[in-house]
Amino acid sequence: MSVGAPDRDEYGPRTRPLPFERGTDGPRVIMVGVDGTRTSERAGAYAAGLARRQGAALVVVFVSAASGFTSLVPGMDASAVQRSQDEVADELRRECRRGAEQWGIPVTFLSRRGDAYGELCAAADEFQADMVVVGASEQAGHRLVGSVATRLVRTGRWPVVVVP
Repeated sequence: MSVGAPDRDEYGPRTRPLPFERGTDGPRVIMVGVDGTRTSERAGAYAAGLARRQGAALVVVFVSAASGFTSLVPGMDASAVQRSQDEVADELRRECRRGAEQWGIPVTFLSRRGDAYGELCAAADEFQADMVVVGASEQAGHRLVGSVATRLVRTGRWPVVVVP
């Protein structure tokens, strides 16, 4: 069932509205960033299991690079990259629907475009996430310049779990 903006889909049972209170009886909203990589798949599975055990809502966020970024790379076909990212988003959306039905947890899937760090922070604030889960970066360069996970941990606004 699609609710609201076209980049947001909600599956599974409805959550009961409760006043926002960070750090009380365990997480009520667990947000996970996914991108189709092995580590983000593990992060998604970890977050879904935790949401099921805690009786929490799960917010799954997929962030694709803005088309302006891909056009800056010489020899890269921005439309092919966008089609590939749209396919990943569609597959993740299907997995969220299956997971919500299978585990009986409320799942919201968000597909955003832009900077992964910025979009994850905005989504965590928007949904008042009690916890953010991400996969560890597998890119060698991130050891030097920092990954999205490292930047989220340094932000310090939410507990962050980094899944290897």
